[in-house]
This record gives sequence, structure tokens and C-alpha cells, in this order.
Amino acid sequence: MTRKLPPRARVFLTPSAFLPPLCAIGAGVLMLTLQTTSAQAAGQYYNCANPTGCKLVSSKHWTSKHTDTKYPVVMAHGLGGFTKAFGLVDYFYGIPETLMKGGSQVYTTKTSSVNNSEFRGEQLLQQVKTISAISGSPKVNLLGHSQGGIDIRYVAGVAPEYVASVTAISSPEQGSKMGDWVIKQVVEGSANDGYGEGEFNVGSQIALGFFKFVGGFMDISAGISFKELQEQDGWNAVQALSTDYATQFNAKFPAAMPTSYCGQPANTEVNGIKYYSFSGIGQITNGLDPSDYMLALTGSTFNGDPNDGLVSACSSRLGYVVRDDYRMNHLDSANQVLGLTAWGQPDPKTLYRDQVNRLKKASL
Repeated sequence: MTRKLPPRARVFLTPSAFLPPLCAIGAGVLMLTLQTTSAQAAGQYYNCANPTGCKLVSSKHWTSKHTDTKYPVVMAHGLGGFTKAFGLVDYFYGIPETLMKGGSQVYTTKTSSVNNSEFRGEQLLQQVKTISAISGSPKVNLLGHSQGGIDIRYVAGVAPEYVASVTAISSPEQGSKMGDWVIKQVVEGSANDGYGEGEFNVGSQIALGFFKFVGGFMDISAGISFKELQEQDGWNAVQALSTDYATQFNAKFPAAMPTSYCGQPANTEVNGIKYYSFSGIGQITNGLDPSDYMLALTGSTFNGDPNDGLVSACSSRLGYVVRDDYRMNHLDSANQVLGLTAWGQPDPKTLYRDQVNRLKKASL
């Protein structure tokens, strides 16, 4: 005996009845797929404060693909640097967010704020390995400001397999005359007070101790716990910025360096790694920025050599020199302090954006 279905059941099984529910389900699946694709097509910004690993700061959908590089962008700070202080202020002020909007995967790193470049470079290498594992990318594009531009050369020199490119920004690749001046004051001042070689008078001890304090404070600002504070060494840090240290370092890691102080680099690519640099000159670029006046004072130690207050144009050259005469001082080149840079000049954020676009065009 054949059982007849109730009228409502028969209506449900007609095409006109079950197609709308199926379409709704299909639309839901499509929306989920689009959301997943959109998430994958978002630029991301990570804070990698060693040794706490990398934490996602923010993620944005691309507004363009201008900085959508093949490999992640890894940024290294300079002397006394940090990543994102107390979760509020970036060392590279507003720059990670700018790159992220263009499609970049950005990682900012944290090494000892106060130490030499081989010590910091080894810390950075460990973070690069972590970033490679997290991102799934075999290589990274390294961008380093000031001393960070020396640290990234260390990584490229000892572990080239992890590095696609090196970009040094306002970096004292051949040392800083300001660093030489500080060392002279410490050494001669201590000697005049009767202290032997390697010993420091009270004033120097206080100054070097303050350096160490600053380094620890920057660790804390980046979210590193008291138990995991990085090693800080004021004297090693000062020496790392000297021309003597630079000479020794460059003998170990000569890739893409000029052969003379004011010469131009002959090579822009070594061991498959492309090298770039850019920097500025001038100290007082924005009268509202109090740090400009300090840089005008430190810049006086260069005896007329064009400089940004801490680094000369000649010392900053590495690989392909984009420009070494932008109107920006040493802090401007990281868009500091708080974006108070020169009026009527290229925005530092634009310079970084253009450089990362340059890496994209080079299939990096």
C-alpha cells in the first residue's frame, strides 16, 4: 500500500520550495569563503619583542597592493630603540601601518637597546628564524634604522639563506664622528682623572650607567618581563658607533660596502641578497620638534661633513644608494618625534612605502 504524503510535505519537495533554502545555504558558504579570502588578503603588523615572540598588533584589508612583497618586511631599531612602547608609540612612527595598508606583512623586532652590533645581530638572527617559521616564508626583507642598519648586515653575513634584501636607513656603516667624539671624552676625561685604560671616572660611569638604564626601560616598554630583560652594555654600544669598530666590522662583513669613506658602493647584490640605503642631511627640519636642537648640537662634531646630526651622508652609503641627501635629520628618518618632520618635503612614511614597492618590483 502506497503512503500518501501530507499536502505540506509534497509542497516542500517541489523545486520552488527547496531551491530558496539551498540558495541561502550556498550564499552563506560563499560569504564565509569571501571572508576567509579577505582575511588572507589583509596586511598584518606583528610586534616581535624578543624573547616573548611575535604578537599580532593589527590587520587591515589592502587599500592597494603597492607594498605587497613576496617576502615579509622585518624592521630593526637603532640604539636605544624599542618596538611599540607601552602599546602606544611605534619606534618607526606610523610606518608599519602605512606598509600594512599596501599589503605588507610587517614584523618589528626588539634587540638589546644598548649593546654592540654583533651582539644585537645575533639576537636579531634568532628573531628572523622565528619570523620565518611563523610566516612560512624562507626569507625576509630586512630594514634597519641607524644601528639597526648594521645589525641587519650581520644577519645577512652569517645567515644569507634567510635574507632576500637589506635596506639601511640613516645607518653609520663606517662609524659616526659623534661616536668618536663621545669615546674621546670618556677616555681622555678618565685618563686625566688618573684612571687606567678600561677604567672610567665618576662622570663616565654615571653616563654609561644611564645608557644601561635606558636599555632596560625600553625592554619593559616593549612588554618584556623583568625576568627576561635583555643584556645592556653602554660602553659596547658607544664603541659600536665608532669608526674603529666600523673598520673591524666591515672587514668581517664587506658586502655592498664602498671601498673608501665617501665612495660609492660597487656592488648592490652579494650572495643573492640585494642591498639598499637611504638617508638625509640637516638637523633643524621642524622648529616645533625640540629634538632638532639637540641634533644641531651633536651635528657640530662633524666639522662641516654633511650629516643628519648623528650620521654623515658618506657613512650611510650601502649597496644601491637611493638618496643620501633627503631633508631629514636622524630622528626624522624613523618619522620621529611623533611625525614632526620637515614641511614641504617627502613624508618619511612615503619613503619607506616607495622602498618596499621597490622591493616588490624586484620580486622580493
